[in-house]
Amino acid sequence: MKTTEVTDGVWRLSANIHDILFEAMWPIPHGFSMNSYIVKGEKVAIIDGVCDWDGVPETLFDQFDQMNVKPEEIDYVIINHMEPDHSGWLKDFKKIRSDFTIVTTKKAKELLEAFFQIDNNIQIVASGDTLDLGDGRVLAFEEIPNVHWPETMATFDTKSGTLFPCDAFGSFGAISDDAPFDDSVSEEDLAFFEHEATRYYANIVGAYSAPAKKAVIKTESLPVKIIAPGHGLVWRKDPQRIIDDYKRYAAYSKGPAKEEITVIWGSMYGNTEQGVEPVVEAIKGEGVKVNVHRVPDTHYSYILRDVWNSSGVVVAMPTYEYKMFSPMAVALDEFGRKKAFNRRAFRFGSYGWSGGAQKELDEIIAKYKMGWEFLEPVEFKGAPSEADIETIRRRGAELAVAVKAWVSAEA
Repeated sequence: MKTTEVTDGVWRLSANIHDILFEAMWPIPHGFSMNSYIVKGEKVAIIDGVCDWDGVPETLFDQFDQMNVKPEEIDYVIINHMEPDHSGWLKDFKKIRSDFTIVTTKKAKELLEAFFQIDNNIQIVASGDTLDLGDGRVLAFEEIPNVHWPETMATFDTKSGTLFPCDAFGSFGAISDDAPFDDSVSEEDLAFFEHEATRYYANIVGAYSAPAKKAVIKTESLPVKIIAPGHGLVWRKDPQRIIDDYKRYAAYSKGPAKEEITVIWGSMYGNTEQGVEPVVEAIKGEGVKVNVHRVPDTHYSYILRDVWNSSGVVVAMPTYEYKMFSPMAVALDEFGRKKAFNRRAFRFGSYGWSGGAQKELDEIIAKYKMGWEFLEPVEFKGAPSEADIETIRRRGAELAVAVKAWVSAEA
């Protein structure tokens, strides 16, 4: 990839990754960019780096060459976040030059030693500290812990107004060399990256929505002109757009979210499935958007994104061996881990010789203190009767009405 100039004295370096599960869990069918930044005053700093997967360090070093910057000229390595997708390249960089200064937080210092056995030439900074690179370029640091590791900070270039927040304000999706900025892509492309940012937030940041809210507040207290995240587009035309998006994403954790309902269903022999179309039709009949996913056919990464965006959820699954249909239990457990709280919900499903799915559902909701408010469930032995189907249809309409009222009341 090519290096690109963000603004005077600031360059973006990036590597795209494909064909892996990010964090060994999350599908990235459209790829994923890992961004690093060079900031030049009289001295040179690199802010964050990239991982050491599949020749990525070589990609980064090639971009140094494009800028006519030698690794030996880099005085400071600023580590905003120690997760290896941003710091893994340090192992290779240390082989080239061993006397650079790492600038990072106190908690990150412990991780540097744990991950890379680095325990020297480390400058500890905290909120309010600065680093003068000369030529009027001063970097200011602000701790944003738990977005999404506890050692995380953001770096702010006071000269250009560029904020480097690492994982905050990021998104999934590979970035083109020719269009790495919000002012170089179409509105259709911006909508795509917003869609990818929602899934990225729900998958990666969602569990830390309370700290994310605090990070947004800190961001808005600064005279930010450009947001240059560790993943995704650089926002230099309208940084407030991604800030507002993250405000919404963080608020969705406790709800309400959008006027949408996500229907998640699983069925072994088609009995529970008989209720899916009626409930979807009933919800649509009330004018509410419906997202429908079957487990385990759809990866829970995508289901989580839609649950995050939805104020209501329908959970349809049979009992399996005295418990919940296993793929549904996996998905619901992830919703709890990521703190998708306070949804309006309804559950229906089939059982054979015995029930049990409802009991496990209740246990998961209680375990994570999810606060989902359920309508009365509909359980049926074997296939649903006409009366069961009619009740399911009625519950779907009731849920849609409840979601509309909730969203409207909070608007």
